Amino acid sequence: MELGAKLKDMRQQKNLTQEELADRCELTKGYISQLENDLTSPSIATLCDLLNALGSNLSAFFHEEAEEKIVFSESEFIEKRSDGMIWNWVIPNAQKNAMEPVLVELEPHASTGADFPHEGEEFGFVLEGTVDVVRAGKSHTCKKGESFYFTANKEHSIVNKGKSRAKFLWISTPPNF
Repeated sequence: MELGAKLKDMRQQKNLTQEELADRCELTKGYISQLENDLTSPSIATLCDLLNALGSNLSAFFHEEAEEKIVFSESEFIEKRSDGMIWNWVIPNAQKNAMEPVLVELEPHASTGADFPHEGEEFGFVLEGTVDVVRAGKSHTCKKGESFYFTANKEHSIVNKGKSRAKFLWISTPPNF
């Protein structure tokens, strides 16, 4: 953390000169300049005085929020292959989020297998081929360009009954894959 740059930014946001801040804290303008240029470090007591004059405190000053990752590349996807399926978790560690998007590829006559009833909802968008969404024993055909959406409170699975590969984006909330 660049202490000096952060103090300078806070001072400028309050439209204070170095001299005005120094006067409020019984310091010199030269000392404020040295702090802002990281040529010296303040004592804890002096830093508390400066932050108080700037309308802040130690906790807020040192609190840094981690930058949220927004974009994920294909090289970050986590892939699992099994029984005619390819699962690609397109958001790594999505299990900690409210929803979990997975890119699924099903070979002809492959199935995701039964997903038992659970809390939440399921959404899918078919990118290639045709899939059958089986929920509570009833089958619903979903073709390329179509989507499906249902509550997950009944047993469900996705089946490729066709002769070509099917690919769909499947989003579950809460995560359960």
